Parts: sequence; C-alpha cells; structure tokens
Amino acid sequence: MPETPERLAERLASESQKVCDFFRALSPEQWKSVVYTAGPAWTAHDILAHFVSAEQAIKLLIEQVCQGGEGAPDGFDIDGFNADEAKKFAAHSPAELLQNFKDSRQATIEMTAQMQPADLARNGRHPFLGWVATEEMLKMLYLHNQLHLRDLRRLLKAGSGE
Repeated sequence: MPETPERLAERLASESQKVCDFFRALSPEQWKSVVYTAGPAWTAHDILAHFVSAEQAIKLLIEQVCQGGEGAPDGFDIDGFNADEAKKFAAHSPAELLQNFKDSRQATIEMTAQMQPADLARNGRHPFLGWVATEEMLKMLYLHNQLHLRDLRRLLKAGSGE
C-alpha cells in the first residue's frame, strides 16, 4: 500500500530525532572511530557528513523528478560523489554537521509534507536504487541512515567489550 506524504514526513522527522540523539551522545573519541575501511576510511564524523550530503542531494533529486526530470544521470558515479562530499564536510565540527543535518532534514520534511500523492508515484533515477518512485527515494533516506547507524553501533559495541 502506498504511503501518504504526511506519513512519510512523520517517519523522516522521527528518524531525524533518532539520528541527532545518537550523534549527540558520542564521546570525542567515538567521533573518530573508523567504521568503514574499504576505500577511504570513514569515521563517525564522515558518516554524519554523508547523511548531510545525501539529504541535500536526494531532496534536490526528488524536486527535479517532481518537475518532470529523470533524476540522476545515467552512469552517475555514486562512490566518487560520496568521496568528494566527505572531503567537502571534513572541516565541519560535529555540532555544525548536526545542525546541517537537522536543517537539511527539516527542508526535506517540509517538501514531503507539501507533496501530493501523485508526486510520490513519479519515477526517476536514484543513484543507488535505479529507476524508482519518489516514495522509494524518500523511504531510502531514512533506511539508508539506519543501515549506517547499525554499522556504527556494532563497531562501538565491539570496542566497548560488550
């Protein structure tokens, strides 16, 4: 059963709060924890920067699809994009990243709440999912974050000896 714009906006808001709570609770040492080592090493800081970047980029992508565009270009290099974006946010403090995430997510929530049900059915190319409805793109925003947080939680738990 398709989602409504209001329900998706609620889910985005709920997940946003969980993300912010999680990152606010990290110690200075945990912010430096290396989570991914394949390719450029990503720390907890880099993951939050990735959340900010993905949020901003996917919001723009959805807006473009809702205006009749096709979405991401065919052959879009998502790994290259993510690496470049991580560098762009490297100098931002955790507090700045959290505020950027909150602001970016709020803009996505507002956009989603104003969408019509027909907008959720518009199809476009997502850089990871391929050709999907904007509803799926919005769902992926919060599912994507949950996956990365799961990996970070596992790493922190392993490091604490639990």
